[in-house]
Amino acid sequence: MRHASRSLLLLALVPCLALAADPKPEITRPASTPQADGKAHTLRTIPEACARIEGQFTGQAADPYKFTLARTSANCQPRARLVDAAKVKPSTKGGWIFNDVIRVPSASCKSQEAVVRVWRKPADAAPPDLDAQGRSRIYLKDATDKAKAKAPSVPMFAVAMAVEGKGCNK
Repeated sequence: MRHASRSLLLLALVPCLALAADPKPEITRPASTPQADGKAHTLRTIPEACARIEGQFTGQAADPYKFTLARTSANCQPRARLVDAAKVKPSTKGGWIFNDVIRVPSASCKSQEAVVRVWRKPADAAPPDLDAQGRSRIYLKDATDKAKAKAPSVPMFAVAMAVEGKGCNK
């Protein structure tokens, strides 16, 4: 009887643990192929922000993985902002959408993996209302007045990068 009550308690806690995990991302992908130490690789490209997330396992216990953000092209004009998730603290209640989870296991340390979580927040831009002639028109004075009153909203991407799992002794 005592074991039965423990198993019931455990079954009651499982849904709570599932809620603490990440929400279901928009993009579903399997874990990447294991990467060797010192080999740089692209984790994700965000064309709207003209950015590429790169990383590499260092092989050092103190700092096992190195993340960098690189610009995709000098001529690229970003249509979205890329921000640090630690600063903006994205959540579904704040209008953020959980976009992607990228997992890259280490080839030399099977219990360790690099994890990138990407959130996106769409802009609240909408086309103007139709006028009496059924056309959507933007008038210069109205547009400048509206722009002065409120800063235009641009899409944003928040990126959180971490190393998860147990480290290996080297």
